[in-house]
Amino acid sequence: MESSIMKSVEVKLLPEKTEEIHIKAFKRRWFILLVYMYYSCFASLGWIEYSIITNIVVKYYNVSTLAVDWTSIVYMTTFSLLIIPASLIMEKQGLRTTGLIGCIGTFIGIKVFSIRHDLFWIVLLGQIIMSIAQVFIVVLPPKLASVWFKSSEISTACALGLFGGISGNALGYILPTMVVHDSENMKDIASGLKRLCWILTVLMVPVTIVVIFYFPEQPPLPPSATEASRRREQEKLDSIDISHSMKSMLRNKGFLIHMLAFSMNMGVSTAVGTLLNQFILQYFEGATEEAGRMGFLMVIAGMVAILVFGIILDKTRKYKETALIIYLLFGISFVFFMFSLKYRSIYFTYISCGLVGFFYNGYMPVGIELAVELTFPAQEITSTGIIMAGSQVLGALLTVALGHLNLWLGTFWSLAVQAVILFFGTLITAFIPNRMLRQEAIESKNNNGVRKISHSQK
Repeated sequence: MESSIMKSVEVKLLPEKTEEIHIKAFKRRWFILLVYMYYSCFASLGWIEYSIITNIVVKYYNVSTLAVDWTSIVYMTTFSLLIIPASLIMEKQGLRTTGLIGCIGTFIGIKVFSIRHDLFWIVLLGQIIMSIAQVFIVVLPPKLASVWFKSSEISTACALGLFGGISGNALGYILPTMVVHDSENMKDIASGLKRLCWILTVLMVPVTIVVIFYFPEQPPLPPSATEASRRREQEKLDSIDISHSMKSMLRNKGFLIHMLAFSMNMGVSTAVGTLLNQFILQYFEGATEEAGRMGFLMVIAGMVAILVFGIILDKTRKYKETALIIYLLFGISFVFFMFSLKYRSIYFTYISCGLVGFFYNGYMPVGIELAVELTFPAQEITSTGIIMAGSQVLGALLTVALGHLNLWLGTFWSLAVQAVILFFGTLITAFIPNRMLRQEAIESKNNNGVRKISHSQK
């Protein structure tokens, strides 16, 4: 009798249903990431492929420098206008559709049929198409990382995804100037422009074919417990109004503070990249090539930083602390850059450019990952899209304002204003709540898993 009573108690204590979760990180995840990095590189190259050879484009198409500037400005404008509707499409349609739009749009946007003096409108049309595709590319790394990679690899995978776009910027400084040469003979310029377009076409064909025929929505099994939970809840998430998710983000105090700080950081970064040539030439007369090398050094240093800080985040999980330190060091390196220019030291200006590029590029993946942590379980694409949209708007405003300030007060005071903005942004970052919701969810899943094993052993 006593034995039967004990058995009945034991039955009541056991869970009614134990769900077994199968988790596996497939080796093909690195191939998927490499494919994304490849086409992301050429999408970013398209951003500056004409602005880097402005004088040649003006001569060949007989347009103003402002018209050529719009080949770059259109990217920023399109991103700000389309990021919200694009995020809705991405959340509804998923990773494969997003990858197809980004890659195929980049391929279609190559301006092969624009090589004639009166066809500058095709150049602008191609840039518009590529800028639309870019909206679906820039915000993809966090989503791709969470769907395909283990929890311990997410930050590194996200950083590598951004690495593709940064490498495109570096290539954009070199390839157009190597292929398209200034000449009084319009046929020579036309030949160079045509060669540039066909090089990009040949390089984009294989990756476009791969994406069309093999770019899966997700692996057969989730790579982490967090992703497994997300899959189980997907039908429920699909039924929720995504606009409500965005509204809840905009009511998230920590996210709003971070968005302001992130936008200030990226706004200064955009202004530095755009106005670097003007800054350098005011202190080093005729140093156009030096300015180009300094810009290239910034990008290369930034590529190293993205890898370094991605690994640091995966090892430490200290998102806010890492963002705060990088922000502060960006401000300090910026002051170093100011005084290197003021005292006209070409050696220290090179060093300071490397440091500025290291910290401002290194901040981007950290800032994006911090946004994801603060807004979990919201979709990564949504949080990344909103925070990037804010940075694009403020970046455009700062670029225009600081460009005028540079003319009115001179380079030193224009740079001083940017340094003040950076230190203010560092202070704002210190007030971000240090509650990483995604990490809390991962720890909760792990703890639940431990309890389940212990219970079954009993």
